[in-house]
Amino acid sequence: MTKKKNGFLALCFSLVPGAGEMYMGFMKQGVSIMSVFWVLIFLAAFLDIGPVLFILPILWCYSFFNVHNIRGMSDEEFYALEDDYLFHLDRVLPMEKWSQKQNTILALILIIVGASMLWNYLMDYLNWLLPNDTYWHIMNDVPQVCVSLLLILGGLYLIRGKKRELDEKEEKQEELMK
Repeated sequence: MTKKKNGFLALCFSLVPGAGEMYMGFMKQGVSIMSVFWVLIFLAAFLDIGPVLFILPILWCYSFFNVHNIRGMSDEEFYALEDDYLFHLDRVLPMEKWSQKQNTILALILIIVGASMLWNYLMDYLNWLLPNDTYWHIMNDVPQVCVSLLLILGGLYLIRGKKRELDEKEEKQEELMK
C-alpha cells in the first residue's frame, strides 16, 4: 500500500518528470511520464525533429502539478487512487487483432527511422571528404523529408481508414432503414 510522503522531497522529485510520481509510490505513472519525456528528447535529438520539443514543457507541467495534486489529496482519496500507466498500448494497438498489414507498416516505419539515422551518420563523414556546401545541405535534409513524408502518409492513412469506417456505418444504417 502506498503512503503519503514528505512534502519537501515530493517538491524536489516533482521537478523531474515522472520522478515525483515514483517517489509518491505510483511507479507505473512515473515510468510512463519519464519514458515519454526521454523518448521525445530522443526523437528531437537523433531524428532532428525539433518541434517535438514543444511538448516537453506541457509534459513537465502535467507531471509537476499531478504530483502536487496527489500530495494534496485527503487520505481516503489518496489510498483509493490506483497506480496505472498513462497509455494503454493494449487498447490502442490490440495485439490479438494485429494483422500482417500492420506488421508491414511498423516494419517500414522502423526501416525508415533506422535508415534516417544511418544516413545522418554517413553524411557527417562524406561531408568531411567532399566539401560542397549546397550539395550537403540538401543531402542532410533527406532524412527529415523522409520522416515528414512518413508522418503525412500515416495521417492520410488514418483519415482514409476512419472515413471508410464511417461510410460503412452509414451504408449499414441505410440498409436497416429500408
